[in-house]
Amino acid sequence: MSEPYAAQHTTTEEAVDPVQLRRATLASSVGSALEYYDFYIYGLASALIFGELFFKPLGPAGGLIAAFGTYAVGFAARPVGGLFFGAMGDRIGRKIVLIITIALMGGSSMLIGLLPTYDVAGIWGAILLIVLRIAQGLGAGADQAGATALISEFAPRKRRGFFAALPFVGIQVGTLLGAGTFALLGLANREVLFGWLWRVPFLLGAVLIIVAVVIRMRLKESPAFEALEEAEAHRDAPIKQTVGQAIRTSRKNILVGIGLRMGENGNSSIYSALLLAYVASLPEFSTQKRIGTWGAVLAAGIAIFTVVLFGHLSDKVGRVPVYRWGALFTAAFAFPGFWLLTLGQVWLVLLVMGVGIGIGVQSMLGPQCALLPELFGNAHRFTGVATAREFSAVIAGGIAPLLGAVLLAVTGNAWWIIALYSAVLALISFATTFVTPETRGRSLTDLNDAGQEVAHA
Repeated sequence: MSEPYAAQHTTTEEAVDPVQLRRATLASSVGSALEYYDFYIYGLASALIFGELFFKPLGPAGGLIAAFGTYAVGFAARPVGGLFFGAMGDRIGRKIVLIITIALMGGSSMLIGLLPTYDVAGIWGAILLIVLRIAQGLGAGADQAGATALISEFAPRKRRGFFAALPFVGIQVGTLLGAGTFALLGLANREVLFGWLWRVPFLLGAVLIIVAVVIRMRLKESPAFEALEEAEAHRDAPIKQTVGQAIRTSRKNILVGIGLRMGENGNSSIYSALLLAYVASLPEFSTQKRIGTWGAVLAAGIAIFTVVLFGHLSDKVGRVPVYRWGALFTAAFAFPGFWLLTLGQVWLVLLVMGVGIGIGVQSMLGPQCALLPELFGNAHRFTGVATAREFSAVIAGGIAPLLGAVLLAVTGNAWWIIALYSAVLALISFATTFVTPETRGRSLTDLNDAGQEVAHA
């Protein structure tokens, strides 16, 4: 890369448009809210409702495993969506792809609320649920990656950790909306809930779809992508990469991103979905089966503040140190945390979920918001982020509830098996930080991946 090219694009990057920065933050936040609203209502419905509604002949334990199986199927579709839409985002821009993915993701969720149950359509209800879950996963596979890349490319370099974390407040808002809705639904008569009321959270997602599409249509392309387009017009060889080229170029950093995500995404699923099913199975909480849902509401309320705090901290001391200590804390908290659940105290359930999600998960997610986009060069950032995020989402987050449910069934609901699972995932991320390049402050118009060459200032 020549010095003039670097100087030109550094100037472009530093010229921050405050209006577009606000719009990018809002556009990314609404998308994050919708994704995690869908994530939570589907996870909660899988843990508490779907087994009986769609897999009734399998019984309680079999129905729970089957319901979490459909949960995992959605995650399995995410890498496909991430690769397809990620490559599209690197070729035609972030904006149009983010409009497509939000419509696909939200529309699928809304249609789930219209599905016939097993009592009405037999096995066809379950088949349609799986189809829509796959479509939901295809959209989600690129939406968060695109939003992460977008806000990072709009944000000022010295405060990128802070601004990149702001849209992830939308995650907590979506969590609050999803968990809070189900918590309120839990107060309803069981016949009403299982009859029609369970559909309402899915149908309400239509409101978020409309809002998100309108906001994203008003957004301009990011300065980094505009710089890439301008540069391409003056180069003989194309800059933007195919999926295969992007993976070959960024293989190392994709693997780093996957490793980093194991602790964050895996524990997010463990605390938000598997833990709910575990708590509901304990005889101590036989009359308070919704306590896990209220714990999720509390945790999301804490995370609204902590995800931004840890993102801001990464601007001060670096992405890697914050991530490393967050992963170590999560691993250390696993065994005492899950043991506390066995004491049968409601306040301890709330404490464990508040600390596990609000501090443990967010201490990794906060620095990750800027770290993942900074790992990849400008020509294939969307593809790189999507690949790392979504393959890790399958390996860690997607199978966590399913594998956890199987492990609980095998061990007779032993608390330590969940703790071990949580700790192992967190330790994988801890170990990965020792091979992760520090990316704080690097130029996002640089065509090289972090660690390949020293980026021009």
